[in-house]
Amino acid sequence: MNIADVKRMFGGGAGTGRQVGMIAILAAIVVLFQALTGGMTLNPANLISLVSQYSYILILAIGMVMVIIAGHIDLSVGSVAAFVGIVVANLMQDTSLPWPFAVLAGLGVGALIGAWHGFWVAYVGVPAFIVTLAGLLFFRGANQFVGNAETIPVPQEFRVIGSGFLPEVGPDTGYNNLTLLLGAIGIIALAIGEVRLRRRQQERGAQQAPRWVSALKVLIGAILLAWASMLFASGRVGTSFPVSGIILLGLAIVYTFLMKNTVFGRSVYAVGGNAQAARLSGVKTKRVNFLVMMNMSVLAALAGMIYVARAAASGPQDGLNWEFDAISAVFIGGAAVAGGVGTVSGSIVGGLVMAVLNNGLQLLGVGTDRVQMIKGLVILAAVAVDIYNRRQGRASLIGRWLDGPRTTGTGGGTGGPTRANTPAGSIAGADPTNGRARSGAAATPGHSN
Repeated sequence: MNIADVKRMFGGGAGTGRQVGMIAILAAIVVLFQALTGGMTLNPANLISLVSQYSYILILAIGMVMVIIAGHIDLSVGSVAAFVGIVVANLMQDTSLPWPFAVLAGLGVGALIGAWHGFWVAYVGVPAFIVTLAGLLFFRGANQFVGNAETIPVPQEFRVIGSGFLPEVGPDTGYNNLTLLLGAIGIIALAIGEVRLRRRQQERGAQQAPRWVSALKVLIGAILLAWASMLFASGRVGTSFPVSGIILLGLAIVYTFLMKNTVFGRSVYAVGGNAQAARLSGVKTKRVNFLVMMNMSVLAALAGMIYVARAAASGPQDGLNWEFDAISAVFIGGAAVAGGVGTVSGSIVGGLVMAVLNNGLQLLGVGTDRVQMIKGLVILAAVAVDIYNRRQGRASLIGRWLDGPRTTGTGGGTGGPTRANTPAGSIAGADPTNGRARSGAAATPGHSN
């Protein structure tokens, strides 16, 4: 089996190498800390805690990758999350509003805030950095104003979205049965997805990996999913896979489909790749920018509510530095500083890299000061490698390692055509994995979002 077979095994896209490389790095970090901590990293209790503790950051990363792909940045997500958290806590405490309606109200507040940011960015033309910096300051102050800088507890039933777990049902197997069922569903979905992938490749006349390679892919994935589900299902009684993790998985599936298979997703890549070319190709760039910013605040609102539910109270210090953790996950996951490049799955993997790194260092007793220093260096290294390789006209270091040599593109470099040399119509149909143009993929005027 050669590298080409491995790439076709995972779909054969131009960015497949980088995604597989990020997963390999995550696995290497897990193995390293598993050895250094004497097996504590993969302890069921630690895994459950890790997912519960970092799920809200990964939810933020899902929204942030869309913002960064579109060529913007959002510095307000932590403050927005904290503000929505205090508003929802107040609603439930002062008006006895049932928690499902409180959640809907929180999402509505997030949508209004996002619409405010989107209006200034998309229709007034103020850079998102400035708009969201103002939002960071305003909503941080609003959080303390609404809550009088006090901690406000939330009802027990509301806490399930942040600190709840899949319940115990069925016979006593020594495991949480619903968690095992979740793993089984994942295995079935993996097998079905592989069959559909091979069918699409056959319909398109694309070169396929040998059948035994696909079978090996499903077998390895099934073993990993079964092993992971058993780990999560074997925690102490009353714990299992967190409800917040279920929410995260659902969002990851929905947004991955949105970015890969819809006109809106392709429009986001087009706007980030070259906004002027996208506009000439019929993409409604203002609407795209507006919706991207609004979506980010809605997800920030959800993340804030999940955090408050896990902490059992909303306080004035909620959301501090969350924006930096989300941005770190996106850049480590392969997004480009200039926009137009990035994936939801890559951002999830990047967030998990930071989560495992942070968790492992804490298990080793490394002080918070040194943890912050190490995380800062990791972020700087990830962005520096991206910028350096783009200046050299090459793909990422990981991409070169797995992709092998490339054919020289029309832009004169080895990494494919640059945005400056790519036809406007092609940019609007940019490959969502790496931002490069696809022939014949121009957006059709009047059919874009």
